[in-house]
Amino acid sequence: MTWKDEAAIRQLSRRAAIFGGAALGLPLIGARATFAQSSVVDITKARTDPIPIAVPNFAGGSDEAQRLGQNIAGVIQTNLRNSGLFRPVDRAAYIQTAEAAAQTPRFQDWRVIGAQALTTGRAEVSGDRLRVEFRLWDVLPETQIQGTAFTAPAGNWRRIAHLISDVIYERLLGEKGYFDTRVVYVAETGPRDRRTRRLAIMDQDGENQRYLTDGSFAALTPRFHPNAQQIAFMSYARNEPRVYLFNLDSGRQEVLGTFQGMTLSPRFSPDGRSVVLSSTRGNDANIYVVDLGSRRERQLTSGGGLDVSPCYSPDGSQIVFNSDRGGDQQLYVMDAGGGGVRRISFGRGRYATPVWSPRGDLIAFTRISGGQFAIGVMRPDGSGERILSEGWGMEGPTFAPNGRVMMYFRETPARDARGSGFSSRLSSIDIAGFNERQIVTPTDASDPAWSPLLA
Repeated sequence: MTWKDEAAIRQLSRRAAIFGGAALGLPLIGARATFAQSSVVDITKARTDPIPIAVPNFAGGSDEAQRLGQNIAGVIQTNLRNSGLFRPVDRAAYIQTAEAAAQTPRFQDWRVIGAQALTTGRAEVSGDRLRVEFRLWDVLPETQIQGTAFTAPAGNWRRIAHLISDVIYERLLGEKGYFDTRVVYVAETGPRDRRTRRLAIMDQDGENQRYLTDGSFAALTPRFHPNAQQIAFMSYARNEPRVYLFNLDSGRQEVLGTFQGMTLSPRFSPDGRSVVLSSTRGNDANIYVVDLGSRRERQLTSGGGLDVSPCYSPDGSQIVFNSDRGGDQQLYVMDAGGGGVRRISFGRGRYATPVWSPRGDLIAFTRISGGQFAIGVMRPDGSGERILSEGWGMEGPTFAPNGRVMMYFRETPARDARGSGFSSRLSSIDIAGFNERQIVTPTDASDPAWSPLLA
């Protein structure tokens, strides 16, 4: 739930009392590792001194194969550069040709231009099938780190590039990558006082954009199922704020259930068997968990106040949420069964939109203090609070599946009462607070949610 939507619900409750989602299925053939642990670069070092890597075009025996090989290498290079942890070597400096390197790298040619790592590959097209052989090399000791082959429909070449990017990221940094993922978000158009909000989905790099809903009703706060094939979101269909489920394979939508009051801010449990959400009853909003099989609900919080934006810890044992039960919006953590509630935010200002890192070590949040918005993180016990970015209007953090990068949305101020000049755009940032960058979308965008790694 975004800050402005929570504010609207508070007013209402007080007054009223995204290939088509299919699994790609890429077999990994002949994967092997031959590198020593010393080949792994510490991420802290990579932040200040990005890894110099050469990514020549993948070779190919036909014009089509060469075109796809060039495209794949281009996506890999962009992914690695955008992470802020790699520095692709300028291709104008290359000495050995891509074709020759795919046969046998001449390591001295890559050392002299400053490359520490090298990727080589070959693409083969047979009918509508694409086979890509990929190798990752440590240039200094002249050793192969990884050798892998991928086979898929030729139209899925971009996904192969993301998979290879993940391999490079993991083998050189020692952490899982996040490139083979998607982001669902709310696409916004129209004047600020009459916004059309519909669900949209894209690859994490902003490609393969498509709309999931038609904009005939407002859609908010989309969240991925752990299998990345289902989305829970809040919809204003028929002017009834309800939580809906959207199946990416079939495009089918269904209401989660008919509950009293409004239902909002849904998130799936880590096992995918239930949805935790907030529901308004009279003047209060409390947190409930709904079993997806039986559709039975169980109340987790009670008492005065508005308890909203629940999010499970990765192991499913705890839930973080924000509440005004103490007089102001703050963050609280409770056991998954509803007991043991304890406040964890004690900084200056109000806190909202908490989300637990997939690693379990951090909780991200939105904070507003003195009219300034900020995106930050803290440990689950509330210690170690750090602000990563501040601005006029920014909120709604979501973690990449490796917990290394976050995405959120940033607004620009309007120039008049109708919202002329207003815009809302997605941004990403490393959890260390560096490499903040805008994600390009066709329209204004808000409420991003990052998928797990695709199967």
